[in-house]
Amino acid sequence: MTKNELRKQLRARRREHVAALPDSMRTLVFMRPPAPLLELVPDDAIIGLYRANPYEAPAASYAKHFFEQGHELALPRFAARGAPMEFAHFADPFEEGDLEIGPFGLLQPKGDVPTNAPSVLFVPLVGFTERGDRLGQGGGHYDRWLASHSATAAIGLAWDCQLVDDLPTEPHDIPLTAVVTPTRIYGPFA
Repeated sequence: MTKNELRKQLRARRREHVAALPDSMRTLVFMRPPAPLLELVPDDAIIGLYRANPYEAPAASYAKHFFEQGHELALPRFAARGAPMEFAHFADPFEEGDLEIGPFGLLQPKGDVPTNAPSVLFVPLVGFTERGDRLGQGGGHYDRWLASHSATAAIGLAWDCQLVDDLPTEPHDIPLTAVVTPTRIYGPFA
């Protein structure tokens, strides 16, 4: 199966899974990073996160948690559709007043906000394996960014239904440090 075929199949599986969750359950999952995960986060780490679409594992509560613990936050930002992804300071995880709509129609830090490089990066995904392989949206933005920031720990947030036995990988695919689901932590991987 090709990556695009897998993406289609896994997106449908994820959509069905999330649609079946009671609203009360959706508000409870991913509220606070589990203690073993916090061991991967240095006290002075800049935390990179993402703004989840309705079917992705939510990262907003993690943003609030790390902000309250005194960490600097960062979100992805694009200057234009063809521009490389960068990370910029995210100062308002409660009201999101420091965000604007970017070239992909998603909220991102305003253009005048300084960039910063996360040392721990929570990444969205479409699928993952128990070995830390990740299937993303297909644009390669996270793989390219992580390739040039090899010291950054990349931690996937996912629903349990996104786990697959195997994924086709290519040399440019960057493996994850760990994956967190509502029921388990996979990794850290060597």
